[in-house]
Amino acid sequence: MSSHVSMPAAMAALLFGLLVFPEFASCTTRHYTFNIMQHNVTRLCKTKSIITVNGKFPALGLLREKVTGHGIRQLRSGWADGPVYVTQCPIQTGQSYTYNFTITGQRGTLFWHAHISWLRATLYGPIIILPRRNESYPFRKPYKEVPIIFGEWWNADPEAVINQALQTGGGPNVSDAYTINGLPGPLYNCSSKDTFRLKVKPGKTYMLRLINAAMNDELFFSIANHTVTIVEADAVYVKPFVTNVVLITPGQTTNVLLKTKPYFPNATFLMAARPYFTGQGTFDNSTVAGFLEYEHPSGSHHLLNKKKKLFKPSLPPLGATGFAANFTKKFRSLNNPKYTTANVPKTVDKRFFFTVGLGSSPCPQNATCQGPNGTKFAAAVNNVSFALPTTALLQAYFFKNSNGIYTTDFPSNPTNPFNYTGTPPNNTQVSNGTRLVVLPFNTSVELVLQDTSILGAESHPLHLHGFNFFVVGEGFGNYDPNKDPTKFNLVDPVERNTIGVPSGGWVAIRFLADNPGAYRQTYINSN
Repeated sequence: MSSHVSMPAAMAALLFGLLVFPEFASCTTRHYTFNIMQHNVTRLCKTKSIITVNGKFPALGLLREKVTGHGIRQLRSGWADGPVYVTQCPIQTGQSYTYNFTITGQRGTLFWHAHISWLRATLYGPIIILPRRNESYPFRKPYKEVPIIFGEWWNADPEAVINQALQTGGGPNVSDAYTINGLPGPLYNCSSKDTFRLKVKPGKTYMLRLINAAMNDELFFSIANHTVTIVEADAVYVKPFVTNVVLITPGQTTNVLLKTKPYFPNATFLMAARPYFTGQGTFDNSTVAGFLEYEHPSGSHHLLNKKKKLFKPSLPPLGATGFAANFTKKFRSLNNPKYTTANVPKTVDKRFFFTVGLGSSPCPQNATCQGPNGTKFAAAVNNVSFALPTTALLQAYFFKNSNGIYTTDFPSNPTNPFNYTGTPPNNTQVSNGTRLVVLPFNTSVELVLQDTSILGAESHPLHLHGFNFFVVGEGFGNYDPNKDPTKFNLVDPVERNTIGVPSGGWVAIRFLADNPGAYRQTYINSN
């Protein structure tokens, strides 16, 4: 199953993982044009100019055009992956760039977004990859499929928000609202008309393609008086399980089946999402809502004038780490040869142990900083905070010109071990550098990611560009390399491209390094 995409983009540095619906067995080339433009949008009674694709926010209309990459493997085309100064340089204002790449062996729900600074606050949209013609889902085909994209809205310019945070070293100002398909909903000021409404028929099954395009926040999502069946995660089928609450991490996608009530209920059901948060900083402690509304079937007109009852969902508490852990452990690979096989590496060539969390860096001379004790917050992996280069890393590697751009001495383990989830060390300062890990082709890798409590334990989303990985284990406290591997799931571990490192805990993943030029990305909140 393969499809080829050719697409020009303009004006900004973007991650446009454009994907094609593989309707035919043969390779098909499709062409799409993304024009990056300013467009006036009104939310929360405030009109402002935002950066959009083709004047759409979010770009849901592209779905109907079969346009689609976050999660695209980009086999042999790593330069089309988009991350600025990593796989490519930014597209300059007024210029254009054509992404050419081939999609092989993928189908499901992913999404695309900008990949420089915080432009992705408004530049994002869904990727829908349907099964090939004459191929089916591993479940009965739903009556209808609906994308539901969670995002955030700032009354201020998101670029100004992140620039201020980088300058002062404090956490970025939180968003003014969460959104569902770009709409904040009735729980926010001046937003009753800007509400997402999902109209359904009784006795039908709908597939909701959930996408978390929020900047940093994991979200709980629920529909009042309804359950959903989870069938897919990050465009990979999973063993179905039923839940009334979904937890979705930034960058993750989750397909769920919603079976509507067999009769017209004469009621409206609130669907709502709010954050899961365990850190010590500030965050957007608000709730976005939409409505699930049943269409009136024939013969029920006598109910039209009756007042409908409104049901509201019950969401877990903001810091429900226990619920988060139990929920994520339910994901298992479908492991059906017809659809997907859990080809988890049974042997490991390279093992890595990375700590992830927040530290501090010194405040520049003659400046005032808003981080801990007058310093600047700094996210770090193994106490190294990434310094963004001014030459794309993949370009420097290809032309054998890495001197002064990057080094290949990123530590495989923490250089100064400590009690990662216990009392934090007195010295919280991190180092800075553009330090990489270079892997030989086809290396089987095991990576353990350990949260730290240096400046407060919290969950950290991890995304692996160009790869899927298998989540073979997770737990709370400090990872034990002697005991914990004996409990790894090497039979049917879930296959994903994004995972949340548990708050105060660890997660172990395995993958095969079979995609030259791909790289890992970790989102570490500094708020």
